[in-house]
Amino acid sequence: MNTKEAIDLFSTQQKANLRHRSLYSYNYVMKRFESKFSYHDIESIGSNEIYQFLEELTGGLSKATRRLRYSQLKTFFNFIIDQLDLNIKNPCASSTLSKTFKAPAQTSRKILEKETVDEMIYNARNIRDRLILELQARCGLRIGELLKLKVSDVSDRKLTIMEPKSKKESEVAFMPEQIANRLREYIKGKQLSPGDTIFPMCYSTARSLIIHIAQRLNIKMTPP
Repeated sequence: MNTKEAIDLFSTQQKANLRHRSLYSYNYVMKRFESKFSYHDIESIGSNEIYQFLEELTGGLSKATRRLRYSQLKTFFNFIIDQLDLNIKNPCASSTLSKTFKAPAQTSRKILEKETVDEMIYNARNIRDRLILELQARCGLRIGELLKLKVSDVSDRKLTIMEPKSKKESEVAFMPEQIANRLREYIKGKQLSPGDTIFPMCYSTARSLIIHIAQRLNIKMTPP
């Protein structure tokens, strides 16, 4: 099987299983891989050729992006080897490629103590800021998830989180009763409709207000 045929097979499987954003990201890599190796026999492509391709594709980009492109190409070869039952080793699994495109070192996130979080919440200057902090701290919402919340996503103490970090279609979180009451009063006071976003602001604005509250209290933190 040549590379073009292999990519067509892989793309068909992806369209049935991936969301639009992930599909778009994979297509970026596969189209460029196809343009370079279109009619090469898939079994003839070696690790040196893949190394050169990835260097050309990702040179000057961040380590995270380089790793992502490498992982996507590795996934492609794993799929094709499995589907065609090829008796070959994944060319992306060479030690040179693995070391060159290794995952960036993970830094552990510092978890704030409950007393510190409570202090930040109680020092919020308005109900909006307090709710943002409470929904993060008490319900485990990330900033991006929180900013997508619409009035229609709130039902009594239940929050429906659309497109969560887990990449599921949706998840459900439950609020303590006091926060649910506070949120309900906030929505009523703002006269928001079911389709309205509860916190209409950009990610950087929300992140900055959380950091600003922490700085006023001499707390060092990185909002999730």
